[in-house]
Amino acid sequence: MSSAAAAQAGMDNDIHTFSLVARDKPGVLVRIALVFARRGFNIESLAVSPGATGGFARMTITSRGDPETLEQIIKQLDKLVDVVFVTDHSDDDALEEEVALIKVRCDGEERKRALALAEQRGGMLSDDTDGRAILCIHGTSAAIDALLSDLAALAVEEVVRSGKIVIDRGASPFAHLVGHRA
Repeated sequence: MSSAAAAQAGMDNDIHTFSLVARDKPGVLVRIALVFARRGFNIESLAVSPGATGGFARMTITSRGDPETLEQIIKQLDKLVDVVFVTDHSDDDALEEEVALIKVRCDGEERKRALALAEQRGGMLSDDTDGRAILCIHGTSAAIDALLSDLAALAVEEVVRSGKIVIDRGASPFAHLVGHRA
């Protein structure tokens, strides 16, 4: 494969972050997940919570794939009756956050090193039991990836990540659709 083709292949698998507002009722999440599955795309992370307006849920979904197919996914999601709003944040200047809990088996100097690495990346110690430190960090996915890379030489036992959540800066592009003033 030529370097140009390899670069294009890498671009075709860029991560995309979608925000959805949907009616909060049984079966909606399954129908949304099926749109991705039918196109052969894996959902890499999914965060769902009640929205600011009762009866609606806010979802953030990340998936990797070529832009053309992901554009088709947006169109199909937009056609679902219970989806009120969907957007791809991949090119936006939106605020993104993720939370991770990282359990590291360590004591003595390794514990000091783990805590120092976490603090350098904005993390903190959440628990220290039975020779295991549980570190908590919130920030961008890249910041969490960087801490995990820093900790790779230590005995990382578990990692739990929330998945990315995203919110638009400034006025909400969908508040008027669910009864709020923008």
